[in-house]
Amino acid sequence: MTGEGEREGEGGPEEDPGPQVSGEAPSRAFSRRMLEALVCPVTGVALSYDAERSELVSRAANLAFPIRSGIPIMLVDEARRIKD
Repeated sequence: MTGEGEREGEGGPEEDPGPQVSGEAPSRAFSRRMLEALVCPVTGVALSYDAERSELVSRAANLAFPIRSGIPIMLVDEARRIKD
């Protein structure tokens, strides 16, 4: 039973995650919209996506942030140091 003003099975509009970045299975794919919204926590510069390693790369900071189960881990302590 639902309360006044509520309809069974009706929820808020589902947000479209946008196109998925290729290179991973659909359940683990990373949203391009998410990539556009994230910046390096150290430099504030845009990140690039490395699908092969499942990482977000900040060339400015020489860091690669892992993506685990589709969730970017934007902690410097978790980032992998990359060479120039």
